[in-house]
Amino acid sequence: AMRRLPYFCRGEVVKGFGRGSKELGIPTANFSEQVVESFPSDISTGVYYGWACVGNGDVHKMVLSIGWNPFYKNIKKSVETHIIDTFKGDFYGEILSIVILGYIRSEKNFTSLEALISAIQEDIEEAKRQLDLPEHLKLKEDNFFRLPECKPVNH
Repeated sequence: AMRRLPYFCRGEVVKGFGRGSKELGIPTANFSEQVVESFPSDISTGVYYGWACVGNGDVHKMVLSIGWNPFYKNIKKSVETHIIDTFKGDFYGEILSIVILGYIRSEKNFTSLEALISAIQEDIEEAKRQLDLPEHLKLKEDNFFRLPECKPVNH
């Protein structure tokens, strides 16, 4: 899938196509084009799992989808992160820090919205199982997430 795992990445969250929340009930955060272009060119499309931190928040389990966006006639890759713990609202303009740890499956075409939703639910369950493994749990505490933008704010 990807030779350079774990892969560490940080960038601003931009507005996506608005499909995740509305149609699927699965909100995703989209990275800006510059961040997507900085990904290794040999990265396989598909679904990955790892850890994510928004702004100065807690580190959460996530699933990540890397794929070609038909909207852009397959020229532009999109990278979308779904944070597994329920998040309220969107976080456009926030800094999202992620660590990609492993690969779940390749990109698939789905015959129905229901099939897509159930596949994503399976991806989420698989991510949860994987991220509970000790070797993956230890990365949740990685210093990568302790940089200034992820330090707790003193109230």
